[in-house]
Amino acid sequence: MSITLIRDISDTSSYWGVSWVFGCFPDVHIVCDAPIGCYNLLGMAVTDYTDALPHMANLTPTSIREEDVINGTAKALIRTIDDLRTMGMLAGKRLLVVSTAESEMISADHAQLVAQIDPEARFFWSQSLEQDEWTGRERALLFAWEQYGKPFVPADVQPRPRTVNIIGPSLGCFNAPSDLYELKRLITGIGAEINLVYPYEGSIATTPKLAEAAVNVVMYREFGQGLAEALGRPYLFAPFGVFGTTAFLRELGQLLGIEPERVEAFINHEKRTTLQPVWDLWRGPQSDWFATVDCAIVAARSYADGLRSFLGDELGMKIAWISGRPRRDDEPDNIEIRKRLHAKAPAFVFGSINEKIYLAEANARGTHYIPATFPGPVVRRTTGTPFMGYAGAANLMQELVNRFYETVINFLPVETVTPAAGGPPQPTSAETIPWTKEATDRLNAALDAVPYLARISASRSLRAAAEQAARARGLKEVTLEIIEAAIAQGATS
Repeated sequence: MSITLIRDISDTSSYWGVSWVFGCFPDVHIVCDAPIGCYNLLGMAVTDYTDALPHMANLTPTSIREEDVINGTAKALIRTIDDLRTMGMLAGKRLLVVSTAESEMISADHAQLVAQIDPEARFFWSQSLEQDEWTGRERALLFAWEQYGKPFVPADVQPRPRTVNIIGPSLGCFNAPSDLYELKRLITGIGAEINLVYPYEGSIATTPKLAEAAVNVVMYREFGQGLAEALGRPYLFAPFGVFGTTAFLRELGQLLGIEPERVEAFINHEKRTTLQPVWDLWRGPQSDWFATVDCAIVAARSYADGLRSFLGDELGMKIAWISGRPRRDDEPDNIEIRKRLHAKAPAFVFGSINEKIYLAEANARGTHYIPATFPGPVVRRTTGTPFMGYAGAANLMQELVNRFYETVINFLPVETVTPAAGGPPQPTSAETIPWTKEATDRLNAALDAVPYLARISASRSLRAAAEQAARARGLKEVTLEIIEAAIAQGATS
């Protein structure tokens, strides 16, 4: 039997995804059948850096103890529910019990017990041991529709004209507030009406309203499509880039029966307002930079594909490689990603804290890291950092150009000084000294691994460090040993 090594797991379990979906509903209280530590990690620690929430107020653990592992968690569940009732925390709320990896390991299936305790309560077997968060989120959305929505939809319900559901945004989703804000702005901009944002702005009580929308927009490709298909209405995925957003607006307008003239008027207005920075930056000298730099993308599937389309197809940047989540078989895993970043880091890396750590290990300070997914402590609660839509295109382009400037400014030629013993600092000599062929060849090989935009500046820094070291040793030329030492000290960064 072969053993596969997994490094730095990027995706959480189904239990986490399920809890982040159900946790959006203000009229639900979730009891997770878990030890206290597994609750603290999700309900208090991680949610604080994914959503800037101090804790999940509607999530409570059964606090499994050693005796519960031996005898089963039924008593712990009953005790937890009784305590919640005593404290009034279940008043006006539906009870939902969710299994975790720990409870599933001891086969703690409480479907019958939960029904006996409260006929209105539900038990959700999260399959946390075998499914990731994306599958968990998908199943949770379908479960909510089948349990709390579909049975309560009138048989003769008809979609309201020009109404749209936005499906998918939920807790634990990277950059959700900004991208949701942009998506709403685009939809209403062409004259449509938002019916329901689900589950982010939904509830158990409003779940049947999902059936009233004429069109559904699925915000993420990772999950949400199953619910859109179950609703039986046309659906689209949220757009990235200038061309992608324009095509999205035209198709949405056609599906909703909105006059083409109205849609085109909004698009033209966006070109003169939201997209004006994109056009102005593209007409400037910055446009020459895009085709000269490369980038790598590690992100959830929507962002991976969306960034590839905008950065590669529209801006002409070189896409070194991509790894999406869920990861496809032909995409690098974390072990391979680490190897690639250590071997040759591109100019830009969109990714998670994992990639940021790998870059730090490689001392790749010539590479710009841009957060594009979790895990990672990054607060994105405001609405000013979109990746999707027209505003996302403008924000990303602005971010890239600012990083271009940083690259240039960080390597501006400056007069460096070194303190003289017992005296004032002395300027470093500007005179060059000869190099051996071996040292020159090693310099060129080292520069090949530096992002193109920073290569000239890196060459200057490395040459200066090597020649200064040679002078300090009283040598008349830079040798292979000297350049190796300079490279080891990070002089190319």
